[in-house]
Amino acid sequence: MTHFTDFGLARPIMTALDRERHTSPTPIQAGAIPAILAGRDLLGIAQTGTGKTAAFALPILQGLSSSPQPVRPRECRALVLAPTRELAAQVRERFIAYGAALGVRTALVIGGASIGKQRAALRPGVDILIATPGRLVDLMKQGAASLDGVQFFVLDEVDQMLDLGFIHSIRSIAAKLPAKRQNVFFSATMPPAIAKLASSLLNNPARVEIAATKALKIDQRVMFLEKPAKSAALIEVVKKDDFQRGLVFTRTKHGADKLVRVLTAAGATAHAIHGNRSQSQRERALAAFRKGHTRILVATDIAARGIDVSDVTHVVNYDLPNTPETYTHRIGRTGRAGAAGVALSFCSSEERSYLKAIERLTRQSISVVGGGEHRTAGAKPSGAPANRKRRKAKKIDRSLNSSSFMKDLLDSSEKDPLMKSGNDNGENGAARTRRRRHRGASGGCQSRRAG
Repeated sequence: MTHFTDFGLARPIMTALDRERHTSPTPIQAGAIPAILAGRDLLGIAQTGTGKTAAFALPILQGLSSSPQPVRPRECRALVLAPTRELAAQVRERFIAYGAALGVRTALVIGGASIGKQRAALRPGVDILIATPGRLVDLMKQGAASLDGVQFFVLDEVDQMLDLGFIHSIRSIAAKLPAKRQNVFFSATMPPAIAKLASSLLNNPARVEIAATKALKIDQRVMFLEKPAKSAALIEVVKKDDFQRGLVFTRTKHGADKLVRVLTAAGATAHAIHGNRSQSQRERALAAFRKGHTRILVATDIAARGIDVSDVTHVVNYDLPNTPETYTHRIGRTGRAGAAGVALSFCSSEERSYLKAIERLTRQSISVVGGGEHRTAGAKPSGAPANRKRRKAKKIDRSLNSSSFMKDLLDSSEKDPLMKSGNDNGENGAARTRRRRHRGASGGCQSRRAG
């Protein structure tokens, strides 16, 4: 499939694709769309930024438009679950863009927004419901949402959903779905937990796995420095001319807010986005970042896969993630659509194990920068000896070569007759020293043998 016209999509969808300037399908789209149109369950695996949303949105819109039917109150015909609010909102935007001329009704059900308004939106029923698992479970418990009419069930970014602990919510939602439905799973990685979940929910699925045919144009770098030095290093990075728009990832919400204050004090405009911010605050921060009103967005991993912003030149891992898969999703926010990008990670001594895990997963060494050096990440950082013995040996060598040490040694030899040449049965200096150390309870004879 080399053109969207090859799929036999309805004219309104083709018009929308032309408006969105989509001409040729990406590899994941070329593999997934025919399988979904044929009615098969699908397990799609492809790296981030490859067009997975269109890969399931287009065939679902085609299926809904080709067999129109009324929707009963509080029900939906297609259900899409996403792990984060931002990603869910982006998925809805794509459905609206591609299905603008089809007259389909969509609803967004996410945490942090008014649950009353969401109940009202679901009351007449909708064609497509995009939701985060937790909020959907809440609405189901209240009797405000029913899944009896679901024909298409989509899990987007399944691996992150499992990382965020949604497995119980997903299973409770799946238990309420009708037995006859079409299931579509999409993910960027395929750990064993996803394979187990897929085997329990998918029925003889078509598997479309797209390996990276060409490396993303992301210059990956790591800088070794301890935590107290990270903020100063970040300020230096964001003030460089090539830093135009960047995402900075921290491990904690408190750390994100603190970093925004540090950057603002240094004259760099920044906003934070994390779970403690209200939905309106998160939307305003993301909108300001998209429009270029702020150059820096500081985020926790809740936004690692929910931000699709063009022209992000830098991703900075202020804190390295403790799961290596998260690293790939973070840096995937740059180098999108063929553009070049920089992914810089700050690595403290406590985080070196995380770095090794990342290199094992990506099967490549990350270039080390800082202090004029350029090494592979497997090498020890500057100033760190390979082991304690080598460090101790260097310390002894420096002491032996110092003039003060030699002066003290000569002075002591003049005062101590045992250190004078010819007064020790022909022993050299090292032997004399060993003999003197062994002198004591063992007696002179024993110490001479030891020497």
